[in-house]
Amino acid sequence: MITVNPLEVDGMFFTAITVELPKTNLLMITNEIGYIMCGALDVDVLNEVLADRNVIAGRAVGVKTIDDLLHAPLEKITDASKAYGWEPGIIGRDALLNIS
Repeated sequence: MITVNPLEVDGMFFTAITVELPKTNLLMITNEIGYIMCGALDVDVLNEVLADRNVIAGRAVGVKTIDDLLHAPLEKITDASKAYGWEPGIIGRDALLNIS
């Protein structure tokens, strides 16, 4: 099942997406600028293979719900996200507010 819901964070709006897969969930929170995602995100591909796209993205590991993703530190971020003040360890909700 795929669930897509609006998500408000401190008055700013995002889209929360959950894809239920066997034995795991794929989790994303996005807006028109960038996104945060569960451990399935391959940040190295975005930084190396797709570097010319300047993707704003970050990955949190060990999360099981959208709420977990909001409150987890980002373990890895794309190089392009540094322009928005992101750094490894930034909490998901704070990273999102930086791109709102």
